[in-house]
Amino acid sequence: MDKRKALADALADNPIIAAIKDEQGLQKCLTCSNIQVVFILYGDICSIADIVRQVKQAGKLALVHADLITGLASKEIAVDYLQQATCADGIISTRQSFIRRAKELNLCAILRVFVFDSLGLAGLQKAAGIAPDYIDILPGTMPKTLHKICNMVSTPILTGGLIADKEDVMAALEAGATAISTTDPTVWAL
Repeated sequence: MDKRKALADALADNPIIAAIKDEQGLQKCLTCSNIQVVFILYGDICSIADIVRQVKQAGKLALVHADLITGLASKEIAVDYLQQATCADGIISTRQSFIRRAKELNLCAILRVFVFDSLGLAGLQKAAGIAPDYIDILPGTMPKTLHKICNMVSTPILTGGLIADKEDVMAALEAGATAISTTDPTVWAL
């Protein structure tokens, strides 16, 4: 199955993404039956293949935040490495060059953008021009801004960061986000 379609289908079934930042989070997400998509936010070049393997063996989609993997270069070859050394379904990155390379390699490509002010908001039009599969907006607890972003760009929006309860999830989804990511296992169970 096409990785992009698999991701879109999984997010349509369950708009909550487990973001994992350590081994404890990994073990919790592996046993959380309703979670279908996992953002891997930790690891190094020696451990990432095993982390991805565990996520995939649990029947979940694995997306690696390439910027956070210790030992990977800031060059596009890092995306090639992730594709060849792991069975990841895609990557997350703040680097536009990584997004372009992921698309060339037929990996799902999620561009992470931090929106702290009007300059960050203005840069979204340019970011959408590289055609990521999704744009991941952080922080996720700003529904008015999310609504504005969803109307500004045609790329589907994900959001995460500081989402702590059902109210935060619902506010983000009602603002137009396709899905939310969180490291909080209590939110995964919603």
